[in-house]
Amino acid sequence: MIKIIIIDNHQIIREGLKMVMKDEPDLRIVAEAQNWTELLQKIQKNNCDVLLLDMDMPGKKGTELINELKKIKPKTHILALSLTLEPKHAISFLKAGASGFLCKNSASEELVTAIRKINTHGRFLSENMIDMLASDVMPSKSTLPHEQLSSRELETMYMLVSGKRVKDIADELELSVSTIFTYRGRIFEKLDVRSNLELMHYALNNELVEMKSVLS
Repeated sequence: MIKIIIIDNHQIIREGLKMVMKDEPDLRIVAEAQNWTELLQKIQKNNCDVLLLDMDMPGKKGTELINELKKIKPKTHILALSLTLEPKHAISFLKAGASGFLCKNSASEELVTAIRKINTHGRFLSENMIDMLASDVMPSKSTLPHEQLSSRELETMYMLVSGKRVKDIADELELSVSTIFTYRGRIFEKLDVRSNLELMHYALNNELVEMKSVLS
C-alpha cells in the first residue's frame, strides 16, 4: 500500500486528486494539507511514502519547500505538481530533491503512473516534458509544428483526421476518453488549430495524409 499526503491550497484540486486515486487499491491518502504549517503537522503525525506537493502555493518557493521537506522526511518521495509546464522549473525541482514533476492538467493515468514509479525509487517526467527537455538540449533547427508531436499524439492525430470519434480512438488504443481528449488538446495547441476540420486541413496541406484517405 502506497501512503500519500496531498498539499494544495485549493480544495477543488485536492478533491480532484482524491477522485483520481479512490478506485486504485494500492493507493491510500492518509492526510491532506492546504498550507505549509498544516503540512508540517500532518507529516509528523502520519507516515507517508509519496507527497503530492503543489509548487504554486503562495509563500515559500517550490525549491525551498522541497529542500525543507527532504530534511524533515528524507525517505519521502516528492511528486511536484504545477500548472506551469516549463523545463527549467522541472529541472530545478528535481535538483532540489523531488522524485518527479507533473503538470496539473495531465491525464489522470499519468498521475497514478507517476506515484507508482517514484514509490519504487524511480524518477518521473511526463512524455511531453521529456520531449521539451530534448528539444532544449538538441541543436536548434527549423521544424514543422507536427514534428513536435510525440508518437502517441501523432497516432491520435492520424485517427482524428481519418474521422474516428474520440471514444473509438480510446477503445482502439485501450486508453480512457479523457486521455484522448488531453492528447487532442495538445495536438491542437502545437499545430495552432481549433477544430478537427482545421486539423484535417493542416494534415492535407503538409501532405501528412492523402485526400482519398480523408474522404474514404
